[in-house]
Amino acid sequence: MPELPEVETVRRGLVDVMEGARIDHVVLSRPDLRFPLPERFAERLAGRRIEALGRRAKYLLVEIEGGLLLAMHLGMSGSFRIESPEGAVVPGVFAHPRSAERLHDHVRFDLTTSDGTSASIVFNDPRRFGYMSLIEREAFEAHPHFAGLGIEPTGNELSGAVLAPFFAGRAAPLKAVLLDQRVIAGLGNIYVCEALWRARLSPRRAAGTVVRKDGTASQRLDRLAEEIRATIADAIAAGGSSLRDYRQADGSLGYFQHSFAVYGREDEPCKRDDCRGVVRRIVQSGRSTFFCPVCQR
Repeated sequence: MPELPEVETVRRGLVDVMEGARIDHVVLSRPDLRFPLPERFAERLAGRRIEALGRRAKYLLVEIEGGLLLAMHLGMSGSFRIESPEGAVVPGVFAHPRSAERLHDHVRFDLTTSDGTSASIVFNDPRRFGYMSLIEREAFEAHPHFAGLGIEPTGNELSGAVLAPFFAGRAAPLKAVLLDQRVIAGLGNIYVCEALWRARLSPRRAAGTVVRKDGTASQRLDRLAEEIRATIADAIAAGGSSLRDYRQADGSLGYFQHSFAVYGREDEPCKRDDCRGVVRRIVQSGRSTFFCPVCQR
C-alpha cells in the first residue's frame, strides 16, 4: 500500500488540474474496483464542478459542488494519469511502470479545467485493490471509511499531550499503537520505523512507558510526536518513498527512500554518528520492523 506521503504527492500533482474544473463525463470500463462503484456513479458526477482536492489519512477527497465528496483510495497499485493537449503525465511513484497498459484503465474523468482547457484524469489499477466512494458531505465523519480515524500526522496539532491518553497504561509495543489508525490516521509501517529511530525509541518498548504516572506525556513522547511530524514532512518534501508499485502524479520518482535510516537496511550499520549498532529486522504483527537495538531503547 502507498503510505501517506505518497498519497499527498499524488494530491499535489492533481490539484492544479482538478480544482475548479467541471466534470463533463465519467467513463467506466467496469462496474467495480475492489468494491462495486456507487450506484449512478457517472451520472451523479457529470456536470458538477470540483471545489477542492484534499486528503484524509490515505484517501484523496474530491469536494464536488452540491455537497458531495468523492473519496478515492489507491489500493496497492492504483495511479492516476493526467491526459491533456500537452501529453500524458502520471502523478505518483512506480518503480515498475504500468500505467501505460491501458487495459488497466478503469475510470476516466473528462474535465474542462478552470482555465477552459480539456483534460482527463484516468484511474489505472492492475490489481484492482483501489476503490471509490461517493459520500454526502454532512455524513463524512460518520462514514465507515472515516469514523474513528485519529489525528493526522502533519501539522502542529500532533503532540505528546494529544497522544498520551492513547498510550497510558498500554503494554502493547510502541509500534503497534502507532500503527493503530484510531490513534494516528495514515501513519504506516515505513514511517513508523523511521520516526522511532529518530526518537531513539525501541519499537518493542511498551507504549505505557512513555507516559508519566499522572497520565501526562514524558519527554520521550513529546520527542516522538515531533519526530513523526518531521519524518512525514521530510518524506512529502522528497516526493514519497518511491517503493515498487507506486508512482507520483507527475510521473517522477520520490527520493525519501534514499535517506532511510533503518527501513530495508537489515544488517547494515546504524546511520547515527555516535552509534556502532547494526540494523535488525524483526516481525511484529506480521509486519517487518527495522530498528537499531543499540541506540533505540
